[in-house]
Amino acid sequence: MNKSAQWIAGINAVASAIEHDAEHVREILLEAGAKNPRIAEIEANARRVGIEVRRVATNALDGVAGGLRHQGAVARYAAAKTWDEDELAGLVEAAEGKALVLVLDGVQDPHNLGACLRSAAAAAVTAVVIPKDKAVQVNATVRKTSAGAADSIPVVRVTNLARCLRDLQQQGVWIYGLAGEADASLYSIDLKGNVALVLGGEADGLRRLTREHCDQLVRIPMPGEFESLNVSVATGVALFEAVRQRIA
Repeated sequence: MNKSAQWIAGINAVASAIEHDAEHVREILLEAGAKNPRIAEIEANARRVGIEVRRVATNALDGVAGGLRHQGAVARYAAAKTWDEDELAGLVEAAEGKALVLVLDGVQDPHNLGACLRSAAAAAVTAVVIPKDKAVQVNATVRKTSAGAADSIPVVRVTNLARCLRDLQQQGVWIYGLAGEADASLYSIDLKGNVALVLGGEADGLRRLTREHCDQLVRIPMPGEFESLNVSVATGVALFEAVRQRIA
C-alpha cells in the first residue's frame, strides 16, 4: 500500500482514521474549549492508542483544514490507504467467487468519489478501482465525504484501466459497464458471482477503451424526464441491485 502525508478534517473522518488506521495518524488537533461530546471521545480514543493530541484555537484549525468544514477536529495523517494494482488479484481470489468490484473511470469531483466510496463500503465491495491519471485521488475532501469509508475498503489505483479489466476477466470476473444507451437493463442481469460494475466520469461517461473491455453494457431504467444520474447516485443504485440479488 502507498502512503502520503496530508491533513484530514471533520469529526467522522478523524474518528474513522483513529479506529481503522491509528498507526498512520501522527497527531490530532482539537478545538480548545469545544463542548461536543464526540470531540471528547476522539481525544480519549487517540490518547488511548498513543496519538498526540493538542487543543488549539479555531483559527489554527481553519488554517490546516484548507477550507474544509473541520467541526473542531483535524488530524495529520501519514497515509490515505491505497492498494497497489498487483494486490487486486489477491482480493478477488479471497472473495471465493463472490467478488464485487466497483470500477470508476475518471471521476473528477472529490465529493462524488467520497459518496461512491461510502456506498461501496455499505455494499461490502471487494475493492474500488480508480485510475492514477485523469481522475481524483483519495484526498482530504474524499475522506471527509466518505464518512470513514476510505479507511475501511481497498481503493486500488491502476495505471492502465483497460489492462486491469482484462486481468479481472482472466480471473473469471464478468465486467458490466453502465451506459444510458445500452439495450439491457441492470435489473435483467445476474450479479451474484464475480462481478465488476464500471461507471464513467461526470462529463463523458465511459471512455471508448473502457467500453470495449466490458463484457456487456447495461442501463439503469429511467422513465422520468432526465436521461442520466449523478455518478454517485448511479453507483449506489447499481451496487445495491447486486446486494439485493446476493441476499435474496
